[in-house]
Amino acid sequence: MTPDIQTSRPYRGVSPDERRAQRRSRLVEAAVAVYGERGYHNATVKSVCEAAGLTERYFYESFANSEELLIACFNAVTFSMFGEVMRAAEDAGRSRKARARAMLLEHFAALQREPRSARVFLVEIRGVSRAVDKAFDAALREIGRRVASMVAPPELQDDELLQAGVVGGVMHIALRWIDQDYSPSLEEVTETALTLGMVLARAPAKQRL
Repeated sequence: MTPDIQTSRPYRGVSPDERRAQRRSRLVEAAVAVYGERGYHNATVKSVCEAAGLTERYFYESFANSEELLIACFNAVTFSMFGEVMRAAEDAGRSRKARARAMLLEHFAALQREPRSARVFLVEIRGVSRAVDKAFDAALREIGRRVASMVAPPELQDDELLQAGVVGGVMHIALRWIDQDYSPSLEEVTETALTLGMVLARAPAKQRL
């Protein structure tokens, strides 16, 4: 099939693939804002496209449906935030406790700093469909592995159940903290979550004897 010259040639030095990627990014950014303001279930494709300044034609260029866009938003928010968390851990030195505290402090600070993103990360992703649940679970597994690589002793770095418990527990602390209008303080909620996080950072008692 012969390519459409109008759509395949560069425009102002930008290739068609680059333009598609830019439109996709605009849709994701707009959807995070819309979902953060009104919730996923109250948002429409039209409202997201209007926020992005694009027509619905371009939505379906990148996404088959709203669930695919929600997953893209969740992954964008999650791994952007988690990149900052990992950098905080790297800057904290070699102490497992210092790394854990730095990661938690950055995590809670980001949730407070970006409430719309926090809503997508913690609230809107839940219970939408099996496909969305699988994407959520895959992200949490990856987060658990990477957190363990930074703070856990070698004998705990493959303990997926413990990782799931710690990551899930921190998420529940975050949900309660946000529901309480970010009370107690950032420092206090960090120390509370650190109590749980140190379960992963400490070697098991039988290993210390």
